[in-house]
Amino acid sequence: MKTIPIIYENNEILVINKPFGLSCQGGQGVVHSLDEDLSKELGYKIFLVHRLDKDTSGLMIVAKDSKSASKWTKLISSKQVKKEYNALCVGKINPVKGVIEEEIFQHGESKNAITKYEVIKSWQKDFIVDLNKTVLNFFQIKLELETGRMHQIRIHLSKMGCPIIGDDQHGNFKVNKIIKKELKIKQLMLSSIKITLPIDGVNREFSIDIPDYMKICSI
Repeated sequence: MKTIPIIYENNEILVINKPFGLSCQGGQGVVHSLDEDLSKELGYKIFLVHRLDKDTSGLMIVAKDSKSASKWTKLISSKQVKKEYNALCVGKINPVKGVIEEEIFQHGESKNAITKYEVIKSWQKDFIVDLNKTVLNFFQIKLELETGRMHQIRIHLSKMGCPIIGDDQHGNFKVNKIIKKELKIKQLMLSSIKITLPIDGVNREFSIDIPDYMKICSI
């Protein structure tokens, strides 16, 4: 069981740093999950108010009781909670800053989805594949969600032609294979690094650095 770092705590919520590879919620075939593992660590039941994908690491909120969970779920739905992500991507992206507004098909219907993005770093790496030189364009991208659809960032960046490295569902599978072999990367290169919360009438910002496995990729 992985220890789950706590970044902030008050009488209603915890801001935690979810590790890569940990599901938020237990279920069939899930050995470890955030809700169960953290509840065991703390000695009391915690309540999820939003989720991150299993393979996405970083900051998220959990509530200490059902009343607080209801309150913070509503705050998130009303967009009073701001979340910022960093992703490492490969491909092409133009323009380098903008807003992606493209519907995502979920649960049998199309839903509005809006993602703000900005390239904050770009670089190239050369690889030898089957005796031929292959040049890949890499980008570190800052992202903010206006909506919270499942896999929204992953889907939007893929449709822009710049999928997230290590994304085995929406990414470039051929390129992922090269990168995994040459750079020894196994993780999805996406992390929630900043969250801004309305606490006691003031917006409080909590942030972390990108995880070490993302730093290795960006060298």
